[in-house]
Amino acid sequence: MSVNQRLVNPLTDTLFDGILSLKTRDECYEFFEDLCTINELRDMSQRLEVARMLEEGEKYDQIEKKTGASTATISRVKRYLKYGADGYITVLKRLQEQKGGK
Repeated sequence: MSVNQRLVNPLTDTLFDGILSLKTRDECYEFFEDLCTINELRDMSQRLEVARMLEEGEKYDQIEKKTGASTATISRVKRYLKYGADGYITVLKRLQEQKGGK
């Protein structure tokens, strides 16, 4: 899927270039601590876990119980898994590959 051109601008390019320049998990923690609120970072982490669980076929009630995500959040993530830009899919696939899986 192609990039949504409404998101593309020099400031966002610089942000993503900065993220891509990070080399360690500690550098990521330091950068995202400065960039995001704790709640924003927790929300992003939660959405990725919801996406992982949906991809594994888990049911909404199990996901809600384990992650604390609302059904609205779970539905939103599911919609992006199906109709989005495949960003979740790319990351989940690469994380699985790093673990030596599929």
